[in-house]
Amino acid sequence: MNVKEELLKALAGGDFISGAALAERLGVSRNAVWKAVKSLESEGYVIESVTAKGYRLAESSNRLSESLILSHLPDRSMCSSVRVFDELGSTNITAKELASAGAPDGTVVAAETQTMGRGRLGRSFASPPGSGLYMSVIVRPELELQLCSMITAAAAVAVAEAVENLSGAETRIKWVNDIYMNGRKICGILTEASLGLEMHSLDYAVIGIGVNVSGSFEGELADIATSVEAECGVRPDRNALCAEIIKELRKYLPTIGERGFLTEYRRREMLTGSEVTTTVGRETLTGKAVGIDDDANLIVELPDGTQRHIGSGEANRTRKK
Repeated sequence: MNVKEELLKALAGGDFISGAALAERLGVSRNAVWKAVKSLESEGYVIESVTAKGYRLAESSNRLSESLILSHLPDRSMCSSVRVFDELGSTNITAKELASAGAPDGTVVAAETQTMGRGRLGRSFASPPGSGLYMSVIVRPELELQLCSMITAAAAVAVAEAVENLSGAETRIKWVNDIYMNGRKICGILTEASLGLEMHSLDYAVIGIGVNVSGSFEGELADIATSVEAECGVRPDRNALCAEIIKELRKYLPTIGERGFLTEYRRREMLTGSEVTTTVGRETLTGKAVGIDDDANLIVELPDGTQRHIGSGEANRTRKK
C-alpha cells in the first residue's frame, strides 16, 4: 500500500480527519501518517493541521494527483488509468506512445506543465505550471472512419459542459475545437488519430485538452486568450475538472454515431450568423457562417449564394474595416 496515495484519497473530501482516525483507516501508525503528510507537503500539496481537529487538504492545494482525480469519479470504470507527470514535452506525445504500446481505452495522461505543448495547425500552446489543466485521453471507439472526424466536436461539447458545471459561467464553442468564455479562448483541443493497418478502421485517437484555469496572458495573447478564473472569478479545482471532463467525454463520445452531441454543439457554436474568413489548405474563403451540418462541418455561404461545407481548417470572424 502506498501510504501517501491512500492519505490523499482520505483527505479528498476536504474535512478535517484526526491523525488517529487516519492511522486506523490506513492501518499504519500515527507517526507514519505524520511522515506521509510531510512528504506530501514537500511535493507541493498544502495540508492544514489543526490541534484537536487533525488534517485536511487545503482549498488552495491545487496540485494534480491520480488519487484526487479518481476520487472525483463516481465510477472507477470511467477511466482505465490516470498518469500524472510533473513535466512532459506534450501529453499528446506521451499518450500516443502509450497507445501504440497497447494502453487501453480511457487511459488519461496529465501534466503540471508542458515544454512543447501543441495546438492545431502546428501552433504552440502555452502551458505554464500550475495554472492550467493539460491532459490527453486515449479512446478506442468503434466508429466508421467517416465518423471519426466528429470526435473533436463531441469532445468540445464535453469540455464546455465540464467547465460550466464547475464554474457556473457560460461557455461557447468556436468551430471546430476552441472553448470560449466572454469572447476569449480558455481552451484548445487537439485530436490525433491512428488508423488500423488495413486503413479500414480507427486504431485509436488521442484527445489533447488544454484548459487555462487561472492566471492571465500578456502581449498578443492578451487579446485572444484568458482563463476561467480571470473571466468569472472562480478557479475550478484542477483535479475535479479533469474528472468532470472524463465524465462528460464518457457521456458524449458514445453518441457520435447518432449525432447525439450536435444539439449542444450547435447551441454553443459562436460563428453562425457572422461574416467569416476561412482557410482550408491554401484556399481562403470569405462568406457568412450559416450553420453546422450533420457531420459537424461549418456551412459557409459565399457571396454568389453557393454554400461550402468545411470539415477542416480554420475560421474567424471577418474584421470590419
